[in-house]
Amino acid sequence: MLYEIQVVNHGIPIEVIRNMIDVSARFFNLPYGERSKYMSSDMAAPVRYGTSLNQNKDAVFCWKDFLKLVCHPLSDVVSHWPSSPVDFRESVATYAKETKYLFLRIMEAILESLGLWGATKDDRTPENDEILKQLDGGSQLMVVNCFPPCPEPDLTLGMPPHSDYGFLTLLLQDDVEGLQIQYKGEWITVEPMQNSFVVNIGDHLEIFSNGRYKSVLHRVIVNPAKLRLSVALLHSLPFDYMVRPSPKLIDDANPRRYKDTDFATFLHYISTCEPKKKNFLESRKFT
Repeated sequence: MLYEIQVVNHGIPIEVIRNMIDVSARFFNLPYGERSKYMSSDMAAPVRYGTSLNQNKDAVFCWKDFLKLVCHPLSDVVSHWPSSPVDFRESVATYAKETKYLFLRIMEAILESLGLWGATKDDRTPENDEILKQLDGGSQLMVVNCFPPCPEPDLTLGMPPHSDYGFLTLLLQDDVEGLQIQYKGEWITVEPMQNSFVVNIGDHLEIFSNGRYKSVLHRVIVNPAKLRLSVALLHSLPFDYMVRPSPKLIDDANPRRYKDTDFATFLHYISTCEPKKKNFLESRKFT
């Protein structure tokens, strides 16, 4: 199955995309004292500012700052988000709503490709619709990344090789190169396309599809002269739901390949281990 695609003609207004990049840049331009108010060691906090991936466990820090925002349900979390810049909450909430709709449309196509959802209403059953209902009410985690210029880019990375935990990640990039995916053992740079979204398959979709779809191993390199911004939205089932292979994708020829997992299991794993490549997903495989 395809690992990574870029989506254009997605219907999300250009001004929504531009506002998201603009307000992100203005947040990272705030004085450090303003940004640091949102620093937290609680990896489940609704808002968390920091650097690297896991400051407690990373052997080598990443060359980046980040802001993580829980985006669902919006009515419960928006008040926790930064209030500066003054239009931050409104811009981010609008962006989160628009991208959630896009995520669900892409998931419809993926479920259809797996034979789990009909292309027409006559082909659909309440059972087939259930996974989409769960995803519609599921988790949505935003990670806004700022990769400053690095004087020695060959000595570090913006993010080390890793896969994402959810079903799909919708990634918005600015016009500065940095994202790379691994394909057949080689690192391929994903060229930024204006107003497009990179769609990365996450570990949860690999588990749910019983290995039919594979999560993508990716990393971020840094630039010696230019700052780079990206906005990643990780979508999955609700945080308290178990993710498991669909029973309809398991048979004698395709035995179950993955254990059940949930967000709490993921958080415990990355809070005790240094994130490396696809090691969490490997821990969920039956040997």
